[in-house]
Amino acid sequence: MLKIFSKKEGEKGFTLIELMIVIAIIGILAAIAIPQFIQYRKRGYVSTLNTDCKNAYTASVAYTVDNPGATNISSATLTGAGYSPTNGVAVTTASLTGNSGSITCANTNWGVTNAVVNINSGVMSLTPSRIQ
Repeated sequence: MLKIFSKKEGEKGFTLIELMIVIAIIGILAAIAIPQFIQYRKRGYVSTLNTDCKNAYTASVAYTVDNPGATNISSATLTGAGYSPTNGVAVTTASLTGNSGSITCANTNWGVTNAVVNINSGVMSLTPSRIQ
């Protein structure tokens, strides 16, 4: 007769203590890994926001090259100049007059600060986004 669930002589199962130790180890690993994963994601969001702000600046330069007489560049103008923001990133302010002004990119859902590009006489300086 075939016995499917029978134990061979001398075989034993896991004890309750062994199972509890394994579960505790898995819990400790999860407690360490989950916060690190969240920090990795936030760093990626910061990088995305900074890159988008630089891309908005590049679009503003492209617009001023195509339209040398432009006096005021807004966020709508940047979109028309080829700037396409990443999903979740918005240009909150873009006040450029000639070759001076600033562009601010933001996304509050990620828990990061705004990224700001300041342009002074055509020279760009980025105040990068940070993790809050």
